[in-house]
Amino acid sequence: MRFSSLTQTRAGRVALAAVPTVAALAFIGGGVAQGVVPVSMAVSGQQFKISADRLEGTGFSQYAGVAVEADETTQHPAAIANITDATLVNLCQSIKTPVGVSLVIHAGTDPEKPVTASNLQIGMDNLAGDATFSAIRIGVDASTVGTQAKGDQNDFAMDADGVVIDNLKQVSWSTQAAVFRLTDLSLAVNMAGDECF
Repeated sequence: MRFSSLTQTRAGRVALAAVPTVAALAFIGGGVAQGVVPVSMAVSGQQFKISADRLEGTGFSQYAGVAVEADETTQHPAAIANITDATLVNLCQSIKTPVGVSLVIHAGTDPEKPVTASNLQIGMDNLAGDATFSAIRIGVDASTVGTQAKGDQNDFAMDADGVVIDNLKQVSWSTQAAVFRLTDLSLAVNMAGDECF
């Protein structure tokens, strides 16, 4: 996972350049090796791509975990990110099928009517964008993060009061939310196999 982070730092807002190190340390920790912090759904084993012009969220946490397939033995290391309330402008989600065509979803193209999600959880292994975190804490115990979803005791984590990511590009195993409102939703099969990025 990588962030291309902002270079400016303000009081109460941190532009994080240390995220790759945080992710590496988290993966070295026990969570992934023991398979004890799964995404709470059986994943298909096929990744998908998500992009957005801008993501804004309140209540953020991240820790290491695994995405487990339905056979309950195939596991994929993942960074588990939780956002209590999120808005996304110009959301795109795509998955390339085994036959080479893509299923592409667009929503929230109007900045005045963004996609909204509550208790959003994402299992991913790649993330890029310009990220700014407010009131961030790095190195907290994963069982004490400030979101409803938490990791395991003694595992490495970080959390923040808020997060903004511009030019988001993400490769994920799973996405789930308590409520996911897709404004101006459009879904299409792309025969050329084009994806969000």
